[in-house]
Amino acid sequence: MDLVEQIQKDMVQAMKAKEPARVSVLRMMKAALKNREIEKKAALSEEDAVQVLKTQLKQRAEAIEQFDKGGRADLAEKERQEKVWIESYLPEPVSAGEIEAAVAGVIEGLGAQGPKDMGAVMKGTMARLQATGKIVDGKAVNACVRQKLQALAPNGAEETK
Repeated sequence: MDLVEQIQKDMVQAMKAKEPARVSVLRMMKAALKNREIEKKAALSEEDAVQVLKTQLKQRAEAIEQFDKGGRADLAEKERQEKVWIESYLPEPVSAGEIEAAVAGVIEGLGAQGPKDMGAVMKGTMARLQATGKIVDGKAVNACVRQKLQALAPNGAEETK
């Protein structure tokens, strides 16, 4: 069963269970997926559907941050709950250990020498991790690549261009 069908099925179950907050989130997810399908003028692939939900997740994270800054704990908590429900439809994230192993493999494969090889190592690592089908946090990958490449540089100092 694909993601869109699963969301529809869960929405019907939430309606029967009289869970208005969950129904609201599922309707929002379904609408976002339908809007993307209309923009694309074709049926969504699983990767496209996951990307739409990742965008929704990012919007929730930004809203939580804004509500916390504004002192609206009630709305921030509502967004946190929505974020949990959205996350339940996404594949599991890549672990820190998997990131480190992938970075080490790419550095070794490319023969990277230091920070000047950052772009090539990032590109190779992201491709390798995205091929797993899991969610990849680009910031975490960037931090790991930067740390490992700086350790390779002479005296641990960053090289200048």
